[in-house]
Amino acid sequence: MVPVSFAPLPFAGEELVLMKSNALYWPRESALLVADLHLEKGSWFAKQGQMLPPYDSRETLERIADGVKATGARRVITLGDNFHDDAGTHRLDPYAAGMLESLTRALDWVWITGNHDEQMHRAFGATLVEELELNGIVLRHEAKRGETRPELSGHYHPKMRLKVRNRHIARPCGVISRSANNGDRMILPAFGAYTGGMDAGSREILRALGPASRIDAVLPAKGKLVTFPLYREAA
Repeated sequence: MVPVSFAPLPFAGEELVLMKSNALYWPRESALLVADLHLEKGSWFAKQGQMLPPYDSRETLERIADGVKATGARRVITLGDNFHDDAGTHRLDPYAAGMLESLTRALDWVWITGNHDEQMHRAFGATLVEELELNGIVLRHEAKRGETRPELSGHYHPKMRLKVRNRHIARPCGVISRSANNGDRMILPAFGAYTGGMDAGSREILRALGPASRIDAVLPAKGKLVTFPLYREAA
């Protein structure tokens, strides 16, 4: 049973749950989906001479553990860019590495690789794949333009820019395309602690999800799903 504080999302005949943490929960599969963790991004920047607090991997993994606890998920499926670079697997500090190994031992964990970590050097006991199809839904890192099957992906780090009480804010969001001829497709928000974002209505995102009858940004708020229209096919 999904807690009522979560925002249900109809998708390709399934009911998914977009969580405030930017994870997507798939109740029927008992799976927690997360995109763009970018683990060890802080240590990558340190190598370039730009010092950031080196705890981003710990924070990201703790948030995954919290999501598993909140939903009771038995599976975790990542959607690529798990590490900020291929060598990031070797830079995890012992504490973060221990957290990750505990999670992969306790769960059915699948890494889908992305453009930042196409050659991941370690899987930490989990399964490593380029993409996956589950109950007719394709799970991959980057949306494939023209895909006719239902699809869940990441890569773009979509954000919705809003004006609230005379303040301009940006919030991570999902972006969903619907079409009478193609399956539902969704780009997940980035999950990692050190991830920026691209405007949800950008040309790159709309092109990646085309062709579509409509494209919307979706945000969870107070247990509900708030929808912002981004594109409508001309009548």
